Amino acid sequence: MKKKNLLLIISTDNVDSILKFPLLYGGVSIPRGYWKRVHIMFWGASIKVAASKKKIRKEIKQMQKNGVEFSSCIVCAEEYGVVKSLEKIGITCNHTGELLNKALQNDKLWATLTI
Repeated sequence: MKKKNLLLIISTDNVDSILKFPLLYGGVSIPRGYWKRVHIMFWGASIKVAASKKKIRKEIKQMQKNGVEFSSCIVCAEEYGVVKSLEKIGITCNHTGELLNKALQNDKLWATLTI
C-alpha cells in the first residue's frame, strides 16, 4: 500500500528555508499528483513567521486554493499572541500533537517531514 498523505512540520523561523522547501514542495504536491493530501503544520518559531510575513501569508492563501491544509500549535500561537492573525488566513490553531501522533503511528498512510 502506497502512502497518500504528507505531513510537513515547520519549526524554523528562517523565511528563506520555509519558502524554498516546505511551501514550495507542499504547494506543488497536490497539483502534480505527488500526494493526495498535504497538511502543513506550524510549530514553535515558525508560527511568528506565518503570522507576520506577507510573503508567507500570500503563499499560504494560494496553496489553500490547491487543497493544502494548514494548522498551528495552539499553545505556541497563544504564547505569541497570534491566534486571530493565523485564523484570518485559514490556519487552524489546535492541539497539533494529535495529528502528529496519528501520522507517526500510522506510517502506512502518512509520510512525515520536519523542517
